[in-house]
Amino acid sequence: MLEFAFMRRALLAGFFLSIMIPTIGVVMVNRKTSMIGDALSHSALAGVGMGLILGFDPLIGMVAISIAGAFVIELIRHRFPQYGDMATAIVMSLGLGLASILSDFVPGGASFEAYLFGSIATVSAFDLLATGLVFLLVVFASIKEYSGLLAIAIDPNTARLSGVKVGRLNAIFTLLTAITIAMAVKLVGALMVTSLVVLPVASSLILAKSYRSSLLISIGLGLVYMFFGLGASFYYDLKPGGAIILIALVGMLVFWLFQGRTRRTGGLIKRIGKEKS
Repeated sequence: MLEFAFMRRALLAGFFLSIMIPTIGVVMVNRKTSMIGDALSHSALAGVGMGLILGFDPLIGMVAISIAGAFVIELIRHRFPQYGDMATAIVMSLGLGLASILSDFVPGGASFEAYLFGSIATVSAFDLLATGLVFLLVVFASIKEYSGLLAIAIDPNTARLSGVKVGRLNAIFTLLTAITIAMAVKLVGALMVTSLVVLPVASSLILAKSYRSSLLISIGLGLVYMFFGLGASFYYDLKPGGAIILIALVGMLVFWLFQGRTRRTGGLIKRIGKEKS
């Protein structure tokens, strides 16, 4: 597998993304804004169409559209907090509508399929370099602003009262989220990105007892899910997005069953102890 250059690029990009996405995802899930990832990944398809039609790298178009969509959602959520879900739906609908229209003008031979379900063969050296740079930014910001991100993930109002610069931090987080989602589309697929945002975090919530442990477990599971999924994609000729998500779902189910069995065993031990006493 490693003798192929495209596979080495895919694995390295997967390594970057499997750390970036759960890092972003932990905050999004705790803020109850994980569906924003769905809106941005679908809207990014409009950027793909722009790139294919105008002749520039679709990744640039995806990043531009994702950033614009993310800040439009945040603007509406800030002005009209009660309509946050509607803002997400509007941006996703607009992005999909544009992508649908633009797809009619894409030159022959070009296809949206690789961007819908992901492709390990289409990760270029430019994609890898760009993903690596964003990876460094996400890791740096996550470490530097760890306490602030923790505060806004739990309660933005309390964070503001405690002196956290919520507006600035939200802007940074929104920007990094938009770029991360756009980067993931090419490898994981627009239809699958949100699942990769949510599933490692959902699995970690079964096991973790704190925000820090949830973050670390999410990253660890993200790495496991990503590499097993890419391996299955290579050896069994599967779409990488689908393979990664199915493995993540199986992993979450295993953790859920393990947790249920542990609770039943603990309850049985307690009952036996009571009977003996």
